[in-house]
This record gives sequence, C-alpha cells and structure tokens, in this order.
Amino acid sequence: MSVVDLNTGSMSARISTSGGIVLGLWWERTGRRVPLLREAPGDDAGPLQAGCYPLVPFGNRVKDNQFRFDGRDYRFEPNTDWDRHYLHGDGWQEEWRIERQDARSVALAFDHKASATTPYSYSAVQCFTLQEDDALTLSLSVTNRGEEALPFGLGWHPYFPMTPMTTLFAPARKYWTEVEDWLPGEATAIPGDVDFSEPMGLPHRWVNNGFEDWCGEAEVTWPERGVKLSLTADPLFRHAFVFVSDTSFDPAFERDYFCFEPMSHLANGHRLPDLGDLKVLSPGETLEGGIRLKAVPLLLNKYSAAIALPGD
Repeated sequence: MSVVDLNTGSMSARISTSGGIVLGLWWERTGRRVPLLREAPGDDAGPLQAGCYPLVPFGNRVKDNQFRFDGRDYRFEPNTDWDRHYLHGDGWQEEWRIERQDARSVALAFDHKASATTPYSYSAVQCFTLQEDDALTLSLSVTNRGEEALPFGLGWHPYFPMTPMTTLFAPARKYWTEVEDWLPGEATAIPGDVDFSEPMGLPHRWVNNGFEDWCGEAEVTWPERGVKLSLTADPLFRHAFVFVSDTSFDPAFERDYFCFEPMSHLANGHRLPDLGDLKVLSPGETLEGGIRLKAVPLLLNKYSAAIALPGD
C-alpha cells in the first residue's frame, strides 16, 4: 500500500492505493482547514472508513447474485462477510498501482480476472487531479478484458461530513424504494423528505435509495463552516444513490456523515429490461467518465443565511 499527498495550497487530498480510495479532501482559506469529504481515521483505514471509493465494474447489487445476458447465465459470490450479495464491484477491495503522479495529480490502475466471485475480467484506471480553482476532478475508466461482451457501469461512493445545518441539493426525476436485502424495489414519485430539488437537510431516518435521472449537479452546503461543495458529473452519470445510516445498522453512527453516490446506472440494472443504463462493452471496449468536486466559500449574513461569495 502507498499513500499519495496532493496539494495546491488551498486544496489538499490524500489518496491510498489500497482500494483506490480518498482518505481525505480539505479546503483551506484564511487559516481554516475544512474537510470536504469524511476524514479517514488513519492511512490504514479501509474504504468503509474513508472519504470516497470507486465503483467498478459496476455499483450496488444484483438480485440473487445472478443475471442472464445474451443467452447465458452468470453468477456472483459475496465479497463481504456481512452482505449476501456481491457488492460494489472489486475496485474498492483491490490494490491499485501508481501509473503516474506529480504534486497535484495521481493516476492509479489495476487489472482483474474473472473468478468464482465474479465473471468480469477488466482493467480500470482512476485519476485524481487538484485544480487551481479549488476543485478536485476524478476520472474512472473500465476496459473489458474478457472474451465476451458484458454490461458495465461506473460510479463513486463519497462520504460527506454531516453537520446539524448541512443541506443537499440534487434534483432527480424518480425515486426507487428499498426492499429486503438492501435491494431496490420499484420506481415511484420522490417522497417529500428526500426531495432534494431544493436545498434540504438529510432526514433523521434510514435512507438507502436510488434516484433516477439525476440532473448531474449537486451541492452540499455547510453553513457553520462557511463553505459549500459543488459536485458536477459527466452526462454518463445519470443516476445517484443516497445513503443515511442509523444505529440499528451501525451502532456507532452519530449522524456525522451521509453518502451521495453518482452512478452511471441503476442498482440491480442487470435484472432490468433495459439493463438500467449499464453499457454493454465488447472485448477491448472502454467506458469512462468523471466528476468534479469544487469548494465554494460562503458568506454568513446576520440572519445566518449562507450565500456564495461573488466571483467564486
């Protein structure tokens, strides 16, 4: 395992090759260092303790760990000891190698061969670049290295700090209910307490739901900290997932984080008639896309309403 530090002065990031994860992302202005992603407790932290991890060759789960494609049946085996499904692909559990790096960027890669756990053979590349305008760009690509076409998808699983005043803005068109085994149920209208078409706080309840036709733009605002994060995604990422834990799932949960996960496809897309926007890659074909996380400073007026500073 290697850890890479990136820095532009006002922005810094810490990247681990173990899981291809972000251990931390910070913005600094007027002597304040503010975390924009959840801070990992140490360099040896796993992806479930970190700030962000990649979803490749697809995200979330496939019902019953099996799907049929192009006349053939395929199966998965669980890749964690707490979920009966193969979860979030392999990238978050692999050791990535450093392909290139400098003071502001690093490119990581790994290769994966089909096994009893998954029928997917592929190579993946993930790039992190700090920009001078207080932004981090992330790109991710996957190339089918197998001998047959299969449906692929991409995404990221960021953990954002949650304070008492945190709000999320992320317009979408539909909402997917949750059923047993943390699987998606059906597409419905978006419930009021998770309708983020206007900035709103996260509900005080379990949330583990997909949002269909997300607009590709989101904002996380921390008024107490004087900053918001603007997330923009390539058109590939038409969907998103929102996760808010609870103490029945995680006894240590203190409402100190939530997840907003840009995804190129719907959860359980392998079992949907149109593959849920998964992209079929023939051998040698590549799928790629990126997101951008930008810090925007806020000014607090006398009524404690947060507004973006002019020119930022």
